[in-house]
Amino acid sequence: MNFHDLGDSEMLWLDLSNTIAGILNRGLMQHERVSIAVPGGTTPGPLFDVLSAVDLEWERVDVLLTDERWVPESDPRSNARLVRERFLVDKAAKAHFLTYYTGGDDPDVEIADAARAVREMRPLTVVLLGMGTDMHTASLFPGGSNLARALTPDAPDLVSMRAPGLDVPRASLSVPVINGAMNKFLVILGEEKRRALEQAGKIGDPLKAPVAAVLDNLEVYWAKS
Repeated sequence: MNFHDLGDSEMLWLDLSNTIAGILNRGLMQHERVSIAVPGGTTPGPLFDVLSAVDLEWERVDVLLTDERWVPESDPRSNARLVRERFLVDKAAKAHFLTYYTGGDDPDVEIADAARAVREMRPLTVVLLGMGTDMHTASLFPGGSNLARALTPDAPDLVSMRAPGLDVPRASLSVPVINGAMNKFLVILGEEKRRALEQAGKIGDPLKAPVAAVLDNLEVYWAKS
């Protein structure tokens, strides 16, 4: 794990966006397509705003989610909705977006097609993660229904996840997909999340602290506020 203390969030977003844009641009010089997996939630919106305006061959970029709530895009909880509103605009509107939600009731069955699409993109060029104070990342939650499966080397590319306290099921990239990415980033803001990350490293057990499963070769970007 490599820790970057950026001081404030504005500096963090600028530094990280420049880093990710550089990686994608270099990737496009060597490959026909590149890919970036991004989280939802409230944290990454400012990064999306900056990245969306970057001059890049976005038509050759595949965008996917690290995880998704099993709700339609009309629902404000939808991560796909956030990505469409904040990322896939301006220059980045040309990117190809892989969504997970199908409208079906059972994500265990419905994510099969999306999982195959993820497999065809591997290894992902960039995976950008968030983390909760409970030490979950993507939708890999302590006590999650498929957490143990998601941690195994032969895990499906996408797993469904139910966990105590979740209002709806989720779909999440599995640990082999995340760790197989060419570049892994984690963004956390505030002292509480920094302490949670440090605690996860001390615990070292992904079943109790799922983010511990992805710490190797992880670039952590942190700002106090």
